[in-house]
Amino acid sequence: MHQDLAEKALAIHRRLCGVYHCPIPYFHDLDPVSELISSLLSHRTRNAESGRAFKALRARFNDWDSLIAAPTEEVQALISGVTWPELKAPRIQAVLRAVQERAGSLDLGFLRDLPVPEARAWLEAIPGIGPKTSAAVLSFSTLRMPALPVDSHHHRVAQRTGLIGPKVDVGPAHAILRAQLPADWDAQALYDNHEVLMLHGQRCCFHRNPACGRCALLDLCPTGQAREGARAPWETAALHP
Repeated sequence: MHQDLAEKALAIHRRLCGVYHCPIPYFHDLDPVSELISSLLSHRTRNAESGRAFKALRARFNDWDSLIAAPTEEVQALISGVTWPELKAPRIQAVLRAVQERAGSLDLGFLRDLPVPEARAWLEAIPGIGPKTSAAVLSFSTLRMPALPVDSHHHRVAQRTGLIGPKVDVGPAHAILRAQLPADWDAQALYDNHEVLMLHGQRCCFHRNPACGRCALLDLCPTGQAREGARAPWETAALHP
C-alpha cells in the first residue's frame, strides 16, 4: 500500500468527521444473528423497506429457530417489500440453518473471542455471506468489533476520491480500504469511517449529479476537480456566488 493513500484516507476521515460530527452513535443494538438477518435483508434495498421487513419477521416469530422451520412462502410474504424477496427468504433460512449446524446454536457470541480476520472468515465460509455482511455483523451488532463495512455509497466516495481504482468492486474494496487505516483503530473509529463516507455518498457525492461544488473533499478528489473544471464559467459562478 502506498503511504500517500494512507495519508489521504486519514485526511478524508478527519475532514468528514468534522462535517458529520464524530463519534457517531451506533444506530441500533441487535444481537449478532439478528444483525445477520437485517444485513441480508438490506442488500440493494432502502433502509426503510428492510427495516419494515425485519420488524415483520420479529413480530411473527418468537425466535429465529422458528423462522428456519417456517414455510419459505410465509417468510417471503413477510419480507415482500425488499428487493428480491423470493431469493432472500430461502437464503436467510439457509444461512441460519448453516449457523445452527456449524455453531451448535443460533448464537454467534463466540465470534467476540476471535481475531477479526478469523471471525470474518468463519462467517464468509457460509454461502450467502460476503464481506459486507460479515463486517456488518461484527461492527453493527452488540459484538462491536473493529471491522470495516463498505456499502455502495462508501464505495462510490472511495472510488471518486482515488482511494481505490475504478475497477475495484465492493467486495475486494473491503480489504484495501481497511489496510489504508491504522491497524490499531478500535471499533468506534472504524464505524465512524464507514458512516462518514456513507453519509457523504448519501448527502453530497450522489450517484448521479454529485454536488461537487459544495463538497468538503473537493481539493482531495480528482473526480470532483475534473467535473468542476469541465463546467462552463457561468455554471461555476452560479455554484460559487
